[in-house]
Amino acid sequence: MPARKGRGAVANTESHRFNLPSREADGDWLDDREALGDAPAKLRTQVTTEAAKSILSFNKSPDIPFDRSINAYRGCEHGCVYCYARPTHAYHDLSPGLDFETKLFAKPNAAQLLRETLAKPTYRPAPIAIGTNTDPYQPIEKTYQITRQILEIMLETRHPVGITTKSNRVLEDRQILSQLAALNLTAVAISVTTLDGNIARILEPRAPSPTKRLQAVSQLRALGIPVHVNIAPVIPAITDHEIEAIVAAAAVQGAQSVSVIPVRLPHEVAPLFEQWLDAHFPDRKQKVMSIIASLRDGKKNDPNFHSRMKGQGPWAELLHHRVAIAARKSNLRKAKFSLRTDLFQRPIVKGSQMELF
Repeated sequence: MPARKGRGAVANTESHRFNLPSREADGDWLDDREALGDAPAKLRTQVTTEAAKSILSFNKSPDIPFDRSINAYRGCEHGCVYCYARPTHAYHDLSPGLDFETKLFAKPNAAQLLRETLAKPTYRPAPIAIGTNTDPYQPIEKTYQITRQILEIMLETRHPVGITTKSNRVLEDRQILSQLAALNLTAVAISVTTLDGNIARILEPRAPSPTKRLQAVSQLRALGIPVHVNIAPVIPAITDHEIEAIVAAAAVQGAQSVSVIPVRLPHEVAPLFEQWLDAHFPDRKQKVMSIIASLRDGKKNDPNFHSRMKGQGPWAELLHHRVAIAARKSNLRKAKFSLRTDLFQRPIVKGSQMELF
């Protein structure tokens, strides 16, 4: 199956995890051969506004250093074929494939919901993570600016917030972030998968280039904003040879720490990833999947706590050992940003009794 220019997934794929009826994708989401002959129809991004009922998601995972997060968008136009968030689209009876990167949802009431949540007397502050599911600085942020509205509330309430992104668009909020950083209330993690522009174009087709991301690291650090570089995910036999070069480049640009995560293929991501290999790297597909199996206890994915983020076996051990050595050579430390919670100021919600005081 041929790849689509500018898109990560090769096609849509069905999901049967939620016992939803089988369906066919809408006309212009597949090849419209009647109108365009043998040329595939151009996939245009559609955005649906969603009236969310809550905005904070809580977790008890021992694998991640936060217990709450915000996702302003569902789906992501960056189109990273490896994205572990793709299966969430199946819950909406949409494909984790092309639908995930072309049929998006925005939550314009996110900031108001956040304000109401932080205003509750029972709320206790702890760092909120942004960008843990879909990227908060994907292209539609320019139009909706939901992430910016959230950061404005973070600054107003003096609430700690961590950001993960693979976009230099984070610089558009550098003034807010620098103010938060001055109070030790924020840190930014920039994801860098490869330094090879050609690989990036097919791996994460609508994300800013690796060069732009590394430049963002430098510019954020110049403003005193703590920055971490996450080499994630590492794809065996395709990007793993770049680990030392990425660590060195991150250090040159001022990153304070680095980390690494091997590729994860939960649920529908596995067949999508294999289709991508068929389209772009058919010569090494077997090798790639064989190494992934060695990382994941003989399977395509390992959902278990502790091992899911690190992998297991000799290849995983070598991967983390290489990163540790490269980090020491570049004088980079382990990722650890302790954000303050003692500055929190509970917001006043318009129309509440607190407005009287």
